[in-house]
Amino acid sequence: MDPHVQKKFMDLWQKYFDNAELPIAFYYTDDPKEAEPAEKPSGHHCLISDLNKVREGRTIAFNKDNIGCSGGRRYAGFSRDLPDNFPYFLSCGLPDKMEGERYKMAPHLVEAMMKYVPEVEHEGEWMVFKRWDKLTETDEPDVVIVFAEADVLSGLFMLANFDYAEPNGVKTPMTSGCGSIILYPFAEKDKENPASIIGMFDPSARPHVQSHKLTFAAPMQRFDQLIGYMEGSFLMSDLWKEITDRME
Repeated sequence: MDPHVQKKFMDLWQKYFDNAELPIAFYYTDDPKEAEPAEKPSGHHCLISDLNKVREGRTIAFNKDNIGCSGGRRYAGFSRDLPDNFPYFLSCGLPDKMEGERYKMAPHLVEAMMKYVPEVEHEGEWMVFKRWDKLTETDEPDVVIVFAEADVLSGLFMLANFDYAEPNGVKTPMTSGCGSIILYPFAEKDKENPASIIGMFDPSARPHVQSHKLTFAAPMQRFDQLIGYMEGSFLMSDLWKEITDRME
């Protein structure tokens, strides 16, 4: 991480977003260094709950063995496996065997949806999450994630469309909470015109975040561009100042 970019963002974040919650970032590596390995769960455990510690300033590392959810392992890129009867799990369930989440009307829709889910390759046995102010010069973030309330999300959304002619500089794919902050933004990483991702709509993940927060996630190189656009954009307007003044 370029320390000049790091400081520039923090100065502009204070100026235009009233010191809203700092982003967190993640990167893949074979050497997690000082990162604290996430506790290996004994049963099912949502990765999003551990990210609350990162939001508070701790640096946490995950691998294939300490993510306590098969979906989390898949969306983090540590596994390609799906649970048995996954189409039924995500939809109507199986009588006397499995209660379905009912996020899709029928199993065949889940099967069709999975054809659209990206599969990405990454190097490194660990995935390290750090808060923005904890990043060092040797860190190379892959994705930046902001847990944001509506006004902050509004500003990031408009900024992410600032330099694109077509109106989809931001996407909102149906996916899990971890899919919206890990898999989908990472899949945009090497695209010519990467989109940012708004997410955390997954009801299964919602209990692990504040009721007024969603997420905005972007590949680091795209986030770096957005930092460069902050000065000279609508953020300098009197209208945005009104919005900044009412931010929590």
